[in-house]
Amino acid sequence: MILEEQTRKTEELPPADSRQALRAPILVLQAEVTDGHKSFFGYAKDLSKSGMMIGTINPREPGSQFWVEFSLPEPINRVAKCHCEVVWQRRYSREHQYDPGMGLRFLDLPADMAEAIDEWIHELERQELLLS
Repeated sequence: MILEEQTRKTEELPPADSRQALRAPILVLQAEVTDGHKSFFGYAKDLSKSGMMIGTINPREPGSQFWVEFSLPEPINRVAKCHCEVVWQRRYSREHQYDPGMGLRFLDLPADMAEAIDEWIHELERQELLLS
């Protein structure tokens, strides 16, 4: 009975990570975000074919949309530019253990660029597995 109750509670919990695409958490890229006449730089801390997290002390509000441009290192060695939407933000706080920033969802990243990013992240994961 106790085991059955614990199993039911576990099944009711939402998944810990509902991301559908692999991410490269070690990636640090400089990204330029443009919105009309404003422009600022942030650092991508987490990149996938569907979006990225930009570390910044001035995150935009969820639902905001703007253009983002970022350079990808070798072997991709390309500049990506696309329209994106802020899906979450985290403001700076001394008490918070995580970096301030915002999560972006790519709205129109070209399919070939998304595929190149995904292949690159899979390759990074394979290399990490070989090293461990």
